[in-house]
Amino acid sequence: MITSVAIPALRRLADQIASLGAWLITLGALGLFSISLLDSALVPLPSGPDVVMILLSSMKPTWMPLYAAAATLGSAAGSTFLYMVARRAGVRALRGVKPERRERVENLLGRYDMLAVIVPAILPPPFPFKVFVLSAGVFKLKLERFVAAIVVGRAIRFLIEGLLALEFGEDARHIIERHGVKVLAGVGVLLLISLCVRFYRLRTRTDLAAAADEAGISSNDL
Repeated sequence: MITSVAIPALRRLADQIASLGAWLITLGALGLFSISLLDSALVPLPSGPDVVMILLSSMKPTWMPLYAAAATLGSAAGSTFLYMVARRAGVRALRGVKPERRERVENLLGRYDMLAVIVPAILPPPFPFKVFVLSAGVFKLKLERFVAAIVVGRAIRFLIEGLLALEFGEDARHIIERHGVKVLAGVGVLLLISLCVRFYRLRTRTDLAAAADEAGISSNDL
């Protein structure tokens, strides 16, 4: 139970956190990196990375790719810290998670591996993304695969938000609040399909070149 003595202290702490977030925004890409890192490491700020990403991108559209990269790297760093804590703590890290949800996430990780982290990394709040981060650590998804999944998922998410900011300005925030799951999931799926198609074409081209080399045919003859 929170006592009357503790309430003023909590208010002062909340004001200090809000001031920190406001100051970080003034630092641009570096501030967005820091906000994303703190948010992913269980220290959320009032102005989360999604809001700041849209705000900064609408103010300086040409810097949008830099902001997306900063937010992605910050989120990856914070999530990796949380992953390492959960990996060391073991099942204790999930003591606040309902057993049925924990079992569902474990099954998803076992069945879909990286994809079970990429998709939640794309989806906006209130989707319980941190449960997947903690579970990836507890159930020991390989670190390099975890980091790659976070980078891919968050890059897609922040790039979508940046593109929406370029098109709609700060109104992009309201679009995501109302239709966030549909917008991010839909565009995210399209981007993933595009990446898969490009990877397949590159792989096919590489295989053809390798086969041609073995047969003694130059690439100009293909």
